Amino acid sequence: MRQQHFIGVDLAWSNRNPTGLAALRWNSTVAIVEPFSATPRYTDEEIVTCIQQIAAYGDVVVAIDAPLTVPNQTGRRLGETELNAVFARFHAGAHPANRQRLSGYNGGTIRGEELLNRLATLGIRHDPVIAPRQPTRQAFEAYPHPAMVVLFQLNRVLKYKAKPGITHLQRLEAFRQYQQHLENLRYGIPPMVLPTELLAEDHLAKRGHALKLYEDQLDAVFCAYLALYYWWWGTERCRIFGDVEQGYIVAPVDERVCKK
Repeated sequence: MRQQHFIGVDLAWSNRNPTGLAALRWNSTVAIVEPFSATPRYTDEEIVTCIQQIAAYGDVVVAIDAPLTVPNQTGRRLGETELNAVFARFHAGAHPANRQRLSGYNGGTIRGEELLNRLATLGIRHDPVIAPRQPTRQAFEAYPHPAMVVLFQLNRVLKYKAKPGITHLQRLEAFRQYQQHLENLRYGIPPMVLPTELLAEDHLAKRGHALKLYEDQLDAVFCAYLALYYWWWGTERCRIFGDVEQGYIVAPVDERVCKK
């Protein structure tokens, strides 16, 4: 029997930085994290090898937190413009993505586009339109912050990332909230059950690079859940902001933001 897996990729814009990667296995009633998900990957080869290992067991949906379609040399894509019009008031807007900006991180190429080309060799197609609860092998672009606003019912995005004006104590409190929201997805539709060690308080004693790796790990797990959520609900509870030609982002929506 073919299994359906869901992979989250928190793709670093440069291969000098770690990429978070996580996978869920759907057992027809609940999603469970695959055990290899905690290890950071740096190169495209490492990322694709991990995805290939999971995809060998059956069908797979890959949610990638990175620009995948970038036709514009400067400015922002249509997907960012449409998403920001809805989510900026929650502090969950997307930064501008353009070829001039992104190509400087990856030797003149767009890393998301390169990753899609490699996934195509595994029979994983790039397609932001999904048929709910049907066997498929496809990848799409996701963005965690607006998804958190909807799925966690937030008024403001969680401030767990290292940014000017955010203290370490504020980050730790946001991490605790993030952990609790992820744990509560066991009651979601569809449900996801996480291992206790992934959400342990001990992780919040980490500093610097170690805390960043933990952040990437949580974001990858959440992206994997977004792959599952979109596969389950399709456009009934998600919207494609923008389009493939001009750049897009898939995000969950609710009655506070928009219907479709």
